[in-house]
This record gives sequence, C-alpha cells and structure tokens, in this order.
Amino acid sequence: MKFMQLFGRLKSVVIGMVHVKALPGTPRNSLPSARIVAEARREAEIYRDAGIDGLIVENTHDLPYTASAGPEVTATMTAVCAAVRMTCPRLPLGVQVLCSANQEAVAVALAAGCDFIRAEGFVFSHVADEGFVNACAGDLLRYRRRIGAEHVQIFADIKKKHSAHALTADVSVSETAKAAEFFLADGVILTGPATGVEADPGELHEVEQAVNIPLLIGSGVTLENVKSYLNANALIIGSYFKEGGYWANQIDPTRVKTFMDHVRKLRD
Repeated sequence: MKFMQLFGRLKSVVIGMVHVKALPGTPRNSLPSARIVAEARREAEIYRDAGIDGLIVENTHDLPYTASAGPEVTATMTAVCAAVRMTCPRLPLGVQVLCSANQEAVAVALAAGCDFIRAEGFVFSHVADEGFVNACAGDLLRYRRRIGAEHVQIFADIKKKHSAHALTADVSVSETAKAAEFFLADGVILTGPATGVEADPGELHEVEQAVNIPLLIGSGVTLENVKSYLNANALIIGSYFKEGGYWANQIDPTRVKTFMDHVRKLRD
C-alpha cells in the first residue's frame, strides 16, 4: 500500500496543516514572496519540533478562492513547498492548491518533492462557494502520468466542505468513496461541512466499511474528540493547532505538542 510507504504502520497518522499566507495577486496579499516562504518554514519547524507525523501545505489565506488559480500561485506554492521540504526532509509532505487546482498541485508536488496532494472535486460534480466544480479524476490521472508524477499520491475529498451536494443527494457518502476508489484515488478524505467543523463519526464507520484504500479525516479533529477518529488512517489538522482553535491565527506550539503526546498514548 502506497500510504504505508509514507507513514509505515502508524495508526491515526497526524498531518499538520501549514496555512500559507496570502499569495501574490490575491486580495489579502500583503507580504513579499520571501516573507511568505519564511512564514511557512516557521510553521513547519514548529510542527517538526512537536513530533508531527506529516505535513500538508495549503494556500488557505487566498480568499476569496477562484476556480482558476493563476501561474503566480503555482510558482509561489512551488517555492513554499520546496522550502518546507528542505526544512523537513524526512517528513511526508503534501500540498493542496485552492480551489480545486489539482493539476497545479501535482505540478507543484513534482517540482518541490512532495509526496501527495489533496484533491477537491475528484468524483461527481457539486456546487461549492466558488461556483460549479466538475469531476476531474480522468484528466487529473492522465496529467499525473503525462508529467511523470505517478509517485505523487492523490487523496481525494468526498462530499467536500463548503459545498452543496443537492446534485448528488441520491449518492451516499460511502458510494462517493467507492467511486473515488474505482477511479483510482490513493485515499479518500472525509470532512465536516466547513473548515474546523468535525466530520460525522458515523460516516467514518460507513466509509471505512465501503473502501479498501486509506481513509483520512480532513477537518474538525480536536484533543477532545480525537478518540472518535482513531480508526482513520490519518488526521489532517489545522484549525485546532492554532491559537484559540481558529485557522487564521498563529500556531500554538503547546497545542501541537499536547495533542501529539495524547495521540501517542492512544496509539499504545
């Protein structure tokens, strides 16, 4: 299993989210690229020193998101990810480029030495707050093969957050996960309805029974509820690790260390 090549036999792998500051060309950009890279490296260092299992880099501050990320976003994300890779050379590293810029994420991963991407809109269409998002699995996997990036794993969101799923209301979360597996996703990501909102533990059990690929939790995990998600292969955590549990704040090193100490005890 490719997932085990990255994380070994660890249970409930913890992947810390590096929230990149607003990139050039986006409405909230206020920092030069060199400072953006330095801030991302600082976050990565905090995670590394707290004993995190893996990292994922995301351009979360690029509000409002667009379905057509420009070349300046791809270029700067490549620089950021390359710097994080140098800072944490032994940690599994992923990248997500919002919104649904999955081919761009694969290109960034290949150039910067990342191990996986988080992909939105992999199977089935839906309406996100950025607008209509169509399924991309066929084009994405062909692109990955064409550029020689087949070692970059694709973890696909199912019923992704900040979206309406009325178009696929007759398709359950487990059927969506099965479709992602059938379309060759390397893993599936289950989330809550919005950033920082916990996923439904009942859906975790449902999806776990439905697929044979890794299952990741993509939002809402905290110190208080982590026991509900221990059956997941990995937990992607961003908001909880920030001051006050709010995604846009600075990382709280004590929160990260306390959480990692707690999870290690639960693994035992």
